[in-house]
Amino acid sequence: MRSQFKTGAALLTAVFFAVPLAAGAADKTDKASDKMDKATDKVKETTSEVKGTVSDSWLTSKTKIALFADDRVKGRDVRIETVNGEVFLRGKVDSEESKAAAADIAKGVEGVKKVKNDLQVVAPAARKTVETNDKQITKAVETHFAKDAQLKKIDVRTDAGVVMLSGEVPNISVSAKASEMAHRVDGVKSVKNELRVAQAKSN
Repeated sequence: MRSQFKTGAALLTAVFFAVPLAAGAADKTDKASDKMDKATDKVKETTSEVKGTVSDSWLTSKTKIALFADDRVKGRDVRIETVNGEVFLRGKVDSEESKAAAADIAKGVEGVKKVKNDLQVVAPAARKTVETNDKQITKAVETHFAKDAQLKKIDVRTDAGVVMLSGEVPNISVSAKASEMAHRVDGVKSVKNELRVAQAKSN
């Protein structure tokens, strides 16, 4: 009788301790599951962030592929550059229709935030003359800039009489001076100033 009682008591004790252990195990399983879910969510978030921040070089490549595959974009001299998701279209096309089509195509590329259309419309027949003039204008602007230590490192490009200035200058006054000097050169229609002003160094 006593042995039966002891056995019964032992069983009750085992059950009593097993219940919280099982509950604890279940609780641990739930916590582990929660951690896994959170980790999975984090991976998904990171992946979407990576997808969201597509590299500029990738966008440039995708835009080139799309543009050059479309027969509406007539004109061999089309250059593409991307800065922080903004696509810049430069060069020469045959018509206003080609220029508009190029902008539409670039806007349609996934990941492109904005499109700056600086394409110049030049009829094919006039292109050789225009290209010759562009080279002369670029050389003339560079010659003027070479005489000034603050301007000589500026990059100069010309598209159909439109001079584009890029690079870095020490301050806004030098940037304005560059625009003024370039504008004075014969044959220049306008000056697109894309110069960066250097950040003032803290002491």
